[in-house]
Amino acid sequence: MNVEANSTDTTHGRHDDKPRPYWCNVCHKRFARRRHLNTHERVHSGEKPFQCNQCEKRYSSQSTLDRHMYIHRAGKCKCTECDKCCQSISDLAMHRRSHSGEKPFVCTACGKQLTQSGSLVRHSRIHSGEKPYKCQLCDKAFSRSGHLNAHTRVHMGEKPHKCHMCDKVFSRSGTLNRHVIVHMGEKPYKCHVCDKAFSRSGTLNTHIRVHTGEKPYKCHVCDKAFSRSGTRNTHMRVHTGEKPYKCSLCDKSYSVSSHLQLHKRRVHSNSRPYECPYCGMLFKSHSKLKRHVRIHTDAKPYSCRHCSDRFTRLEQLKRHLLKSHNEGSWFTCYICQKKFSSSYDLKKHVQRHEAVKPYVCSECPKRFYRADELRQHHPVHSECKQFSCDLCDKVFKRKENVKRHFKKCSAEYLNS
Repeated sequence: MNVEANSTDTTHGRHDDKPRPYWCNVCHKRFARRRHLNTHERVHSGEKPFQCNQCEKRYSSQSTLDRHMYIHRAGKCKCTECDKCCQSISDLAMHRRSHSGEKPFVCTACGKQLTQSGSLVRHSRIHSGEKPYKCQLCDKAFSRSGHLNAHTRVHMGEKPHKCHMCDKVFSRSGTLNRHVIVHMGEKPYKCHVCDKAFSRSGTLNTHIRVHTGEKPYKCHVCDKAFSRSGTRNTHMRVHTGEKPYKCSLCDKSYSVSSHLQLHKRRVHSNSRPYECPYCGMLFKSHSKLKRHVRIHTDAKPYSCRHCSDRFTRLEQLKRHLLKSHNEGSWFTCYICQKKFSSSYDLKKHVQRHEAVKPYVCSECPKRFYRADELRQHHPVHSECKQFSCDLCDKVFKRKENVKRHFKKCSAEYLNS
């Protein structure tokens, strides 16, 4: 279960130089001793071999059980106000502050009062800007070790927190806790404008900005404003060029995690969960299915404001506006001066000039310019022959091959 690493490695964000050669295969946390790793691994496995002989509670380590035993000992660690039993005298003193409202630790910068010295240390980093916990993969720094651990999972693609109701997985326990509320169906926070209800007060506060038009989160570079801090942080990557979500199968990286998931499904997976209700054709994304259905319905939702022409796709309308009405901007290749109506088409075109092949086969080292070229290559590694000739029942791996064969076969059939 464990793997030994170079003895000079240290855990992320540690300030000492103590060697930590043992690391967890699940969350990559490092330890100086193997027994510490063994204890830690029980966090992921759920194993609790140490049992209290008085109340039958179970724990993953002997030290946690020892602390628990304080509850069953003399009442010197028992709160006189709420009967809560603490594990030590110091814990009891800290607990009593919740009743007295005592906050002895005061921030010298802003005057904020806190109940614990550790909380004051973490809070003070807001003013000092200190971020002692650094990621070894992208050099991003954090003020808390927990934030670093959660960030590291972005690179690893790990989501260890699983919902027991729907099997959805999350990288953070807090996100899982918020998700579980969805299954409970409780929505006590109601909007006074439209009566829409929410399970969390924070979500309601964000929603209210839809009605007020408030956008308190501004980009520090271009002053663009957003109603959510997360949307603003994602936008900032446009300026920084940061793309923390990296594909483990090819060299592509993305600024948004959903874009990475979409890339993996479209390029590296053969899963096609979206079925056309008219012809049964399968698609990898809902957007492609939606565009395909227009073939059956003859829907043309995109209309030209200068003439009566209508189009099934937005790209067709943009190309029409450029060619017929000189509206918009052409994207020109700096190498051959060829013009394109979209930046995406230009990007794909330039890749051929620069010999960039971002799509890598998961079965062999072969690389391709386009996703459809990779899809056409995939059958090489499969024995499945899903395309058959209607005349002679011969089967083929590729659609192109059966088309070519059918022309020849039909000619022979007519001449016979």
